[in-house]
Amino acid sequence: MGIRDEYNFEFLVNESERLVFDQLESQLSAPENRGVCRCEDCVMDMAALALNAVKPMYRASLMGNLYASALEGSPEEEEARLAVARSIKKISGNPSHGK
Repeated sequence: MGIRDEYNFEFLVNESERLVFDQLESQLSAPENRGVCRCEDCVMDMAALALNAVKPMYRASLMGNLYASALEGSPEEEEARLAVARSIKKISGNPSHGK
């Protein structure tokens, strides 16, 4: 029996993903990014690039969930915002679709 069969890893969450996805949605909705490609390949590339640039923040408990809700306005949220802005700029300048 493997460890995945014994434990429920669905409760193990990387809060950096939430911050990056929220920022990606917000920034892609901004007027200055109106012309940015939103195909699945480009958006996934933007998310992956941004996630690779931010520190992971995993939680696996209710206390972790409470901590994660306090991340608004935090340095971690700012880090995600900047990483997403850089990823949008880079991927929109070199889209992966059509390759």
